[in-house]
Amino acid sequence: MKSISGRTLMALLLAGVLLFGLLTFVIRYGIYADDWISHSRSSGVRSIEEVTDRSGRVVYAPHRDEPYASDALVRRATVHLLGDLEGNIDPLLLKQYIPQLVGFDKINGTYGMQTGNGRVELTVDGSVESVALQALAGRKGTVGVYNYKTGEVLCAVTAPSFDPYDAPAVPDAADSALEGLYLHRFFHVTYPPGSIFKLVTTAAALETVPDILDRTFTCAGEITVNGEIIHCQSNKAHGEQTLGEALANSCNCAYAQIAQLVGAEALTRKAKQIGITESLFVDGYRTKPGSFDLSGASKNRVAWAGIGQDVDLVNPCQYLTYMGAIANRGKAAMPYLVRRVSSGGAVRYEAETEWTEPMITRKAADELADLMHNNVVRMYAPVNFSGVKVCAKSGTAEVNGKENTATFAGFIDSDQFPLAFIIVVEEGGSGAATCSPIAANVLWACLNVMRSER
Repeated sequence: MKSISGRTLMALLLAGVLLFGLLTFVIRYGIYADDWISHSRSSGVRSIEEVTDRSGRVVYAPHRDEPYASDALVRRATVHLLGDLEGNIDPLLLKQYIPQLVGFDKINGTYGMQTGNGRVELTVDGSVESVALQALAGRKGTVGVYNYKTGEVLCAVTAPSFDPYDAPAVPDAADSALEGLYLHRFFHVTYPPGSIFKLVTTAAALETVPDILDRTFTCAGEITVNGEIIHCQSNKAHGEQTLGEALANSCNCAYAQIAQLVGAEALTRKAKQIGITESLFVDGYRTKPGSFDLSGASKNRVAWAGIGQDVDLVNPCQYLTYMGAIANRGKAAMPYLVRRVSSGGAVRYEAETEWTEPMITRKAADELADLMHNNVVRMYAPVNFSGVKVCAKSGTAEVNGKENTATFAGFIDSDQFPLAFIIVVEEGGSGAATCSPIAANVLWACLNVMRSER
């Protein structure tokens, strides 16, 4: 009896181990199956024949001996989207759609796989991406442009970058110029916004202070809030200004006063409505959430937050949707990078426009668009294009121990050319001086592409 009991116990123990192993596999399969089929060494990658940009240019063909675009500048401008030969950059947007190409679900596994005839059509344009990378001129940063009526991203460039056929031999940490080389800054980095955040403060003011457009704000070059001196960004006194003049002058003294009028609660509510602290999911990319927290904040902190400093941080891709919401007078089209996925002559996926919740009232958006266009007419000559209404705001964000971060964001107010944009240049100094020429070059390239598509 003792020996039988021993064998029974051993059998039960083995059964328990097998059951545990099976349960572990099932759980891991449920969590990681999509990653396994999308792994760069799995059979899934063989399903892709070519990846093209919006103009039909082949930017990646994994079956070729030389898989990337023939143009070296296009290779450098798109490598962060497509992945590199060494596997240092994860091609998230390609991995996102491999299950559709190979025919895969978690119940049936792989089925109907047709090796090497898959086609992925991107919304980005290689020529626009190249112009943007050139315009950054070796500086760290990012340029993003999207169609705010459809959500199509025409440009999502990050710098520094490299040619996948000539990757740097030194690791990131060995050269400060290559810091963050493998990061896609458009999706995975947050920045202090500087004065582009005044577009959030202005929206909150337009929605909560009924007579804000009739008020004036005095700038003597500096203002004391709760015992702290806040200097005007331009280091000069602007005198008495309307809201529109204060926005055009990017007057810190005026916006310290406006932030007090709006208050911490309304500013926080507006930042939450815009989604500053939320992540977006864009074709495999999960954007890094920004930061905005005025819990228990003193009056001087509220003033700095309304100006665009304090603990304010924004993600470029997410903030771009706010530009789209202003342009659309309420909601923003969600950005996307992949237009269509097909294999075996059949369309496996086709993008559809999705919309955010309302970020701004129509009335406030109309008023803010006019104020932003006034900025362009008065302050930003490079983007004051003849024949189109450009609306924009620059920012110059202070960063401890470094030169200021330059930012610029806005949109073209046009049904014909519905483009929103954002530009960030790390240690770039003045947002207006550094970023508006970049915007001009990239927007012209986008306009040319859109005209050619008609």
